[in-house]
Amino acid sequence: MSAPEIRRVGVVGLGAMGAGIAQLAVEAGYDTVGREVSDELGIEARSRIAHFLQRKVDKGTMSADARESAVASLALTTELGDFADCDLVIEAIVEELDAKLELFRELEGVVRPDTILATNTSALSVTEIAAAVSMPERVVGMHFFNPAPLMPLVEIVRAELSSDEAVDAAYAVGERLGKRPIRCHDTPGFVVNRVLIPLLNDCIRVLDEARVTPEDLDTAMTAGAGWPMGPCTLVDLVGIDVHVHASEALYEKLREPRIAPPARIVAMKNAGLLGRKSGRGFYTYD
Repeated sequence: MSAPEIRRVGVVGLGAMGAGIAQLAVEAGYDTVGREVSDELGIEARSRIAHFLQRKVDKGTMSADARESAVASLALTTELGDFADCDLVIEAIVEELDAKLELFRELEGVVRPDTILATNTSALSVTEIAAAVSMPERVVGMHFFNPAPLMPLVEIVRAELSSDEAVDAAYAVGERLGKRPIRCHDTPGFVVNRVLIPLLNDCIRVLDEARVTPEDLDTAMTAGAGWPMGPCTLVDLVGIDVHVHASEALYEKLREPRIAPPARIVAMKNAGLLGRKSGRGFYTYD
């Protein structure tokens, strides 16, 4: 049996990640439905997408007509019922298991039996999320990286009961979105975060152990290890609260000491030093 053809894509949640995924979908020529909890938030998200696409026009990498067509292909809604005709729905809401379970139960009552349901979770179990529906074979993970329009990778995550057809369809969508998809099974942290989170935590611990500055640690890892971006710069970009949350979620599953968030970064999160988005983290931003 071949993978179903995807023509219409739904995105639930139009925050930073969801809006980025929706932007990719409209650029790839999919009719796209984006859902937010209020009209105002939906309009803000579409404005951000239109802004980023305009920058492509200004750089000459996209025509004005293509931009207008892409923006016009994004329909906004506050109602899950508007996903009824979608072939694929990608969830990009808050990273909390209970909220995702409730959403997937509601989606199952709305979409067609052959609609694929994908979660963008970075640290939660796709298998646990799939257990919320009566047809778990339709559920896969599609883990995009922030910012979604720029980062080339998407992890296509096979849960315990995911069908080959659902996995293959999600992989094909990843390719059409211009990404470099990889297939993996549902294990804590999947591939990148399973490796990267404990490594970044080690880097943060070295700040105190080696009494090195964030600037020098970043220089050490870029000039000495060939990293394209230093660990402190990277955690500031990801968001210190996001990193702490992901570390805690992985530690809950694996109980490996390296995965637990270091005390230093937990204190920063509690103080509101969240990195770029708050203006201060390891560095200060204008």
